[in-house]
Amino acid sequence: MQLISIYRKQGSNMHIDIDVLKACKSNDRKAQKKLYEICFKCFMPLCMRYNTNEEDARSAFNNSFLKIIQAFETTNLEELNFFAWAKRVFTNGLIDDYRKAKNHTKHYINKENDRDLELLSQNTENEAEGSFEYKVILRMIDEIPQNHALVFKLFVIEGYSHKEIADQLNLSEGTSKWHLSTARKLLREKLEKLDALTEKRMVI
Repeated sequence: MQLISIYRKQGSNMHIDIDVLKACKSNDRKAQKKLYEICFKCFMPLCMRYNTNEEDARSAFNNSFLKIIQAFETTNLEELNFFAWAKRVFTNGLIDDYRKAKNHTKHYINKENDRDLELLSQNTENEAEGSFEYKVILRMIDEIPQNHALVFKLFVIEGYSHKEIADQLNLSEGTSKWHLSTARKLLREKLEKLDALTEKRMVI
């Protein structure tokens, strides 16, 4: 199974009863606790992917969950795809945290020639998204520069388009593609080293 499939499958079967959401909207504490527990199971792993420790991940989760509860007041629950909407709230919250923690304009290299970047992106094969255990990949992602890692996570794991990433991070689409291709290249190199080490151990 490809890595991208593993990631996007997580949480896809989440179901929230409309009555629970309506009760939450009415400030029913019991319902809010139930929703919190369901969301924690689905979205805490997302928060952990973008934070280096559990304390920061929990703080990010709680901030986004509070935004969800507050947004119920002006949200039409009957037409709401809760999982997709909630995932956006959590992801956008994590991006906002990244902006606050880092002056991201110093980390992103804006290239003038977007066409060159697009060609570079297209020429980088998607080998880093192969059948490796996704936890190993996650660990490797955390070892590459944060700017590349963030774009990789948003594109591969969360399913954002390059246009959406560019809008969120104030980049050109070409720059987003460049970060993605660079991340894939770095991950591929790490996987090749891991393969070589594994073969060496087997020989010994």
